[in-house]
Amino acid sequence: MRERMSGNEAVAYAIKQVNPDVMPAFPITPSTEIPQMVSTFIANGECDTEFIPVESEHSSMSATIGASAAGARALTATSSCGLAFMWEELYIAASDRLPLVLCLVNRALTGPININCDHSDSMGARDSGWIQIYAENNQEVYDNFLMSYRVTEHKDVMLPMMVCQDGFITSHAVENIELMDTDVVKKFVGEYEPENFLLNSAMPMAIGPYATSPFYMETKMNQRIAMKNAKKVILDVCDEYAKISGRQYGLFEEYRLDDAEYAVVIIGSAAGSVKDAIDNLRDKGIKAGLLKLRVFRPFPDEEIAEALKNVKVCAILDRSEAFSATGGPVGAEVKAALYDAKSTVTAINYFYGIGGRDFTVETAENLFNELIEVGNGTKEPEQFQYIGLRK
Repeated sequence: MRERMSGNEAVAYAIKQVNPDVMPAFPITPSTEIPQMVSTFIANGECDTEFIPVESEHSSMSATIGASAAGARALTATSSCGLAFMWEELYIAASDRLPLVLCLVNRALTGPININCDHSDSMGARDSGWIQIYAENNQEVYDNFLMSYRVTEHKDVMLPMMVCQDGFITSHAVENIELMDTDVVKKFVGEYEPENFLLNSAMPMAIGPYATSPFYMETKMNQRIAMKNAKKVILDVCDEYAKISGRQYGLFEEYRLDDAEYAVVIIGSAAGSVKDAIDNLRDKGIKAGLLKLRVFRPFPDEEIAEALKNVKVCAILDRSEAFSATGGPVGAEVKAALYDAKSTVTAINYFYGIGGRDFTVETAENLFNELIEVGNGTKEPEQFQYIGLRK
């Protein structure tokens, strides 16, 4: 079914179709519409999810953890400072191996106060043990949510998942998307049948016990194994979803990358501008390409290095600052992957779009022109430039 929806509407509609058991939530721009719309669906009798209005984002994640631990299929939604307020609970959800989902609408973290898009919220939580998947557009965020529970609830994974979309750019912009039939969605997602949960009287258990030093490291190692397992599970779920939707996804998307000499690595909505720039440059005979990273956790290091092995110069774009000597979160990890693969690619890390700064097709074309200058030796590569910085 073809429909016009914003990214927030698409996620809310997907939630209605999946009909999870429990959704605690607290409003924060630009994710407020998601719980607002879901609560309306519930009030109108269109789904029977138990909606819990709470007093803070910390409480919303606490309640989601409690519901998931009790054996319910649970989720919440937030943005920016709301995610920061959940900080303690993020690690609890991951270490307790709870397969809950967080609809995260990316927004810059304070300060100074800013309500526009960047990835500082989710990237700040990149080491918390959560799976992270990002969308370029409204169709992708809808599809990502429909696939999320199939990944998180898999017995080889059992980790929470952030389904991320760019604030306002994706969340509030209206696009044409293809919706799945609800019966098809329900069959694909299936019923949640947890093996271990607090309300299982036949197998008493504890959630979140104190872990002394002989046990804590083993917990982390098991989380690492689960994160590694998630790669294959994500790909398997993507293949199964393609059969019912006609839309094929993977750990990342390659756009005109096969013979590219110059490439951009990017996450999120700005990939669309890069694609337009690539088409313009290809018309001029310039071999430009894109690697759009969809899954940041688990990080597809070997796969990225393989995809970029024939590129001469690549730009790795970060939409969040890490204040690190090795660059932004994406830059540092991609460059580490290339190093481990003994790649000869010249990799340059840039920062863009921070706090909602515009990133246009023209900006992307200028970036490729700089990569060409580096490739032909007329310009020395300069790391960690801010794209579009006011002079």
